[in-house]
Formats: sequence, structure tokens, C-alpha cells
Amino acid sequence: MTNRPAQTRPSSKPAVELWLEAALFKARWLMAPFYIGLVVALAALVVVFVNEAVHELARLLTMSPEDAILMVLSLIDLSLAGNLLLIVIFSGYENFVSKIDTGTDEDRPGWMGTVDFSGLKMKLIASIVAISAIALLKAFMRLAEGDQVDDRHLAWLVVIHLTFVASGVMLALMDWLASKTDKH
Repeated sequence: MTNRPAQTRPSSKPAVELWLEAALFKARWLMAPFYIGLVVALAALVVVFVNEAVHELARLLTMSPEDAILMVLSLIDLSLAGNLLLIVIFSGYENFVSKIDTGTDEDRPGWMGTVDFSGLKMKLIASIVAISAIALLKAFMRLAEGDQVDDRHLAWLVVIHLTFVASGVMLALMDWLASKTDKH
């Protein structure tokens, strides 16, 4: 059995239009450096995570329960940012540049290749809301410990968090409405 290329019918488009469309399609590769930059950012985040973990674990024996919770929240915050980067790297690359060939690797995440732009938006806003909630929780915990937390700073954290939550609800509503309309 031989693999023959798929039959294509001759195009009735002018050569200039065909050339332009081919160039536009190949231009998607201009996005690849962005994803490489995000991989570098992920590596930088790993360095920050390790530095934070080493710094915090060095004082483990003198930590109060509240300090331990704050340490865990800081590390979770960084891991959420890392997860967010991975989602954007994989989904963005697969949606806009090229499919990632992992062969028969069983470690390929189940969501890879299935997250479209709408799903990417929702995962992005959900991660941002979670990161914002952690920042707000950390401020409230410091306040509960008796630490001085500027009222204005706390108010801005609440406003920013509510803005992210409202944005997420609006994006979900827009996606829901779009799914109810006829496609053109």
C-alpha cells in the first residue's frame, strides 16, 4: 500500500490570492516565539517558587499556624500561575500555531487539544479569580493576626477581586448566549 497525497481540485482563484492566503496561513508561526517566551517565564516562575519554598521552610519550626497557612497560600498562588502558563502555552500553540505531536506518550494531559478559545478564556479568568481570591485571603489573614493592613489596600483588593468575578460571569454569560445563537 502506498500513501498517496490527497487529491486537490485545481483552484479557480488568481495566483496572487493563493500566494497571499498561503503566506497568511504560514504567518501563524510568528506566534511561536511568544510561546517560547512563556516557557521562559514558566522557568522563571519555578525559580521564584523554589526560592519562596526554601525561604519559608527555613522558618518552619517557628511558624504559627497562620504563618503556615500563608506559606501554603503563597505556594498555591505560584502553582496556579504556573498552571495558567501551561494552559496558555499548550492551548494557544495548538489552537493558533500547530498541533503538538506527543506520539504515544501516555502523560499527555487529557484536556490538551480539546480546549478551544472559549474554554481558554474561561480557564484564564478562573485562574485569575483564584489568584485574586488568594491575595485577598492572605490580606484578611494578616488582618486577623492583628497585623496592620491599610484599609485602602484592602478595599482595592476587594474591588479588584469583585471585578474579576464579574468579568468571569460576564464572559460565561456571553459564551452561553453565543452557544444559543445560530452559527453563520
